[in-house]
Amino acid sequence: MGCDFPVAAPGGWMLMQGDIVAQGVELMLYGMGTVVLFLALLVVAIVVMSRCVTRYFPEEESSAAAALQKLRGRSQPQTQPADDPNLVAVIGAAIHQYRVNKK
Repeated sequence: MGCDFPVAAPGGWMLMQGDIVAQGVELMLYGMGTVVLFLALLVVAIVVMSRCVTRYFPEEESSAAAALQKLRGRSQPQTQPADDPNLVAVIGAAIHQYRVNKK
């Protein structure tokens, strides 16, 4: 008759506040679930596209590298950069110069 608002019992505001918090948590979980699902689909799409690109457009060996191997007469790949004595000497000299200038 007079009041359209529900009459709250003593402590009723706590029940209403708890309901709002529960709705907030539910909304948060739906939102986070949506974001996680979207990111998972994005990762899957990127992996699929990467595999398609590498399958249909493989990287070819550069002609300069192939010509260099022919000139050297090597059928095997070049040595690893760590095995190159010139590279080791240059890195050692750079470290020494850094340590000298640091003092």
